[in-house]
Amino acid sequence: MLFIQLSGERLRFYAAVCLALFFIASNNAAAQSSGTGVSLRQAISKTLAQNPQLHQFNIKKEASLGRREQSELAPALTLSLEVENIAGSGDLNGFDSAETTVALSSVIELGGKRNARMSVADAQLQTLEHHRQAFTLDVLGELTRTFIQALEVRALFELANEARDLAQNTLAIVKNRSLQGATPEYEVKRAKSLLAHTQLRVDALKKQHERLRIKIAAYWGETSPSWDKFNGDIFTYGTALDFSALYQRALASPAIAQFASEARLKKAEVSLAKTYSTSDLGWQVGVRRFEESGDTAFTAGVSIPLFGNKRNRGALKSAMAFENEIIYERQTALLKLHVQLFEAYSQRQQHIAAVNVFRTTILPDLNAVLDSTQRAYETGRYSYQDWIAAQKELLDAKRSLIESAAAASLNQAVIEQLIAEPLN
Repeated sequence: MLFIQLSGERLRFYAAVCLALFFIASNNAAAQSSGTGVSLRQAISKTLAQNPQLHQFNIKKEASLGRREQSELAPALTLSLEVENIAGSGDLNGFDSAETTVALSSVIELGGKRNARMSVADAQLQTLEHHRQAFTLDVLGELTRTFIQALEVRALFELANEARDLAQNTLAIVKNRSLQGATPEYEVKRAKSLLAHTQLRVDALKKQHERLRIKIAAYWGETSPSWDKFNGDIFTYGTALDFSALYQRALASPAIAQFASEARLKKAEVSLAKTYSTSDLGWQVGVRRFEESGDTAFTAGVSIPLFGNKRNRGALKSAMAFENEIIYERQTALLKLHVQLFEAYSQRQQHIAAVNVFRTTILPDLNAVLDSTQRAYETGRYSYQDWIAAQKELLDAKRSLIESAAAASLNQAVIEQLIAEPLN
């Protein structure tokens, strides 16, 4: 059995990812059990396991670990061989007067450069992890929005079928009245045209549903999806907290946490740049052989660059500027986060309120109007145009209901992406 240990922060993130953004599917367990459909929870699970964009971070992490390993290394030792006084003229002809030196040299790093390099490498790893978390939430947020769109298309498809059935019923009634001489023939043609338009709408939504199947399956690398429908309900919402509580949660999300890790990285880079103001000490020891006398002698030497502090001013100034830049970038991101979260929060409330009004007031009234108008048309008291107008009002209201529900779900998905946890 394989046991994997995760840090507390990473464990919390994975838990949030696995729970967030599936509020639709989690409230439709019966639909999830179908073998021919896919729920948002299943789509998220497949995406986390198989999405190629997410796996690229594994490669980036390996590269960062390689740099981390490299930063731990001490300065390399250099072995050198030097031969002097050869192939000259007179007494220096040939190798009889040669002086051969074999030396070992390296550098003693001063100023804490090795520790500073390791700190930068560690900060890079942490920054990469926060980027990965934020990118994962972006991908899952995009997947969720596409899934909600698919559920909206499914609901519109069902409404289109209802409209087609209504048009078929209308045509049958109009034909019957035409045979009785109570309705002119052109109204029959208008009813036929209406039926053809509703069928076109059904066909268009069916094709859009197929396109969305391919688009969503691509999130986990599937090109020929074996499932044929989306399981979920756009009319089910979580319970939102007040805006201030949501904003506090959003401040701890990976999208904002990555700025903190970026700040730590830039601070580590500043510390590393400061170490280069202290020059390293070069050393060399060796053995020299004098061919003419056969004697040997030890050699030793040290070297240190001059004016290192002055030469490093530009690099240090640049590193400090990048550190300050992150501060302003974070402030800008916080302002954008506040606006984006409030817009999603406000629009969610607005569309949920609209759904409730449609369900409790508008649709019941329009259904009653349609029934009354149809009876009046069949008895000759209302015109065909009055009846069709009542049908259109009801169908438009049902379409608006679906659009409002989808908009509420989309805004809830935005909220959950920003706070990196579900509202349920």
